[in-house]
Amino acid sequence: MSNWFKKHKKLAIFLGILFAIIFINAFIGLIFGWEVVKDIFNFFSYQVLGMQWLNSLIGFALGGIFGNDFLISRWGLSLQFFIYDTIKIMFLLCLLIFIISYIQSYFPPERTKKILSKFTGIKANIVGALLGTVTPFCSCSSIPIFIGFTRAGISSGVTFSFLISSPLVDLGALILLASIFGFPFAIAYVFVGLVLAVIGGTFIEKSGAGKYVEDFVTAGSNVDLQQETITKKERITYAKEQVYNTLKKVWLFILIGVLIGSIIHNWIPTEWIQSILGINNPFSVLIATVVGTPIYADIFGTIPVAEALFSKGVGVGTILSFMMSVTALSVPSLIMLRKAIKPRLLWTFIGIVVLGIIIIGYLFNALNFLFI
Repeated sequence: MSNWFKKHKKLAIFLGILFAIIFINAFIGLIFGWEVVKDIFNFFSYQVLGMQWLNSLIGFALGGIFGNDFLISRWGLSLQFFIYDTIKIMFLLCLLIFIISYIQSYFPPERTKKILSKFTGIKANIVGALLGTVTPFCSCSSIPIFIGFTRAGISSGVTFSFLISSPLVDLGALILLASIFGFPFAIAYVFVGLVLAVIGGTFIEKSGAGKYVEDFVTAGSNVDLQQETITKKERITYAKEQVYNTLKKVWLFILIGVLIGSIIHNWIPTEWIQSILGINNPFSVLIATVVGTPIYADIFGTIPVAEALFSKGVGVGTILSFMMSVTALSVPSLIMLRKAIKPRLLWTFIGIVVLGIIIIGYLFNALNFLFI
């Protein structure tokens, strides 16, 4: 046991902290009541992560500059929403990308490939999906990694589980979603994303569709590069570069998303939104899935839109369907994927993901009362 702790010191520390947090919360719940634990989580979600204090501060500043009459007008509320959401998402994004990129520096593509090659069956699909959550790849940049995995002889089920989860589930997105919708919604999003990735990869492998890749993918050579030891200073430098590169790629999508969210939040009547995307419309999930597919953005750009839809009473299942279709089925990524796989496999992939998104949407709309 002592040798295991020496070999996995960092993992042991992480697990120790995790169990300590669980124990402390359980102790507080038993002594002071579970409502106290809920209040602690709500404070952390809405004040620390959600930065509601910043929203109040911006409102106070705008009221002082333009007057309270402007602040309560649609223009004032839109301006407050835009400034607050932009600052909050940009700040949390930079902070989270730095932390996660530092962790990701331990999982370069070659090491990821070696980890995946050690597992078989459903366990391999689960590991592939989980690794997709800690790798810094969007839907388009995941495809070259998918090609490398295929050339390395890793099963199609594992590679597609990775390909689905990599853009769909992100540790940074978990925290950002928790800051807006709370931890239950954020955890639910991550959970269903991983389930979809595992089931999708498993079906592709068992059905035999995974063999329909373009010839150049399997014919190319696979170079197994040895990873050099990276110092902590180099990891920090890498994390800073990832923050800069990520922000450079997504800042415009975030601003557009916040602008759309501001319009939905303050200018479009709630009745209109609910008539189209409300739970009472049986086609709301289908509409959200179809609308989201052509949009090219990562999950960070969809969050402010999802936030505005949530405030208008749109069901969580419909919101999940929209977010998932944007991140997993964007047209540019499908065009790139078509260059690597044949039409039969492409349509199988699209069909599985679309069907999964629709099922998830209707299921979570039925459970909507758990997240309100």
